[in-house]
Amino acid sequence: MTAHSNLNIVPFVSVDHMMRLVLKVGTETFLTELAMFIEEDFRRWAQFDKTPRVASHSREGVIELMPTSDGTLYGFKYVNGHPKNTREGRQTVTAFGVLSDVGNGYPMLLSEMTILTALRTAAMSAVAAKYLARPNSKTMAIIGNGAQSEFQALAFKALLGVTSLHLYDIDPSATERCARNLSGKGFTVKTCSSSHAAVEGADIITTVTADKQYATILSDNMVGPGLHINAVGGDCPGKTELHKDILLRSDIFVEYPPQTRIEGEIQQLAADHPVKELWEIIAGKSEGRESDQAITLFDSVGFAIEDFSALRYVRSKLEETGLYVNLDLLADPDDPRDLYGMLLRREATLLEI
Repeated sequence: MTAHSNLNIVPFVSVDHMMRLVLKVGTETFLTELAMFIEEDFRRWAQFDKTPRVASHSREGVIELMPTSDGTLYGFKYVNGHPKNTREGRQTVTAFGVLSDVGNGYPMLLSEMTILTALRTAAMSAVAAKYLARPNSKTMAIIGNGAQSEFQALAFKALLGVTSLHLYDIDPSATERCARNLSGKGFTVKTCSSSHAAVEGADIITTVTADKQYATILSDNMVGPGLHINAVGGDCPGKTELHKDILLRSDIFVEYPPQTRIEGEIQQLAADHPVKELWEIIAGKSEGRESDQAITLFDSVGFAIEDFSALRYVRSKLEETGLYVNLDLLADPDDPRDLYGMLLRREATLLEI
């Protein structure tokens, strides 16, 4: 062991560690604390490098890299989106992420982000609704009851006090599973036979479907005054959930316009259609909801700063929980310039065995 041997160790949070971390902290507490990290980073938005995600599209789906840095830490996420995967028993979305020290370039954390992305997406949705939905909104319709739906419900309960859910999916078994998973979690759950039935009486509508296509999950006649729409499912070119007329009636809020105009619901609109940046609302630089009658739309596509916040949050929990393993990830020669010499010394050690 060399004097620098501790430098080659990087903490790794596995899927099992992440599940245990969420359960140890408590899902709603985890979502609430994660939301605080997201808000903190959105308030210092100007400090971050920002670029639309780097995407490789195919007929089957997309693979993306989502990088950002605040000048001190650098983070990125690798994530895919393959809607047809479920036919083969695979996840639609899988992900992992890295957090590094800008000063020396060394990774400080490697983490699974399949579960973490579901949590951060839900936390981000609830943060947006906290600033945009009408006060005392208690009933939410969730259209699309796949892997994200329970996390969305729990985040809205934790941050906004939503306790009534209207669930609908084109696959009734997905709705039944979602309702079953949320049993005993403090909700009144209504399973619906149509999207029209689901939105009736709702204060908030969350659309979180997976099909990679232009779709009309919400039509114009389904959206009345005062609603807040949390549009989560449309997150790549050629994939939308809302009828264009809804967009034209709504005050639209986005994470990062250059990315959302390519991937979000607003890909249906002119490139100069006015939108508001959510960070300005969170930072108090601009107003959110203008009236009780306004329709607010969070056109959510996910942005790298949210993943950065999630990695920061997980890293903050490692020391107190110990839920990680050390990975021998970085070379650590006795002399930083003698990498080949380290290989020779390892060879000599193996010959002695």
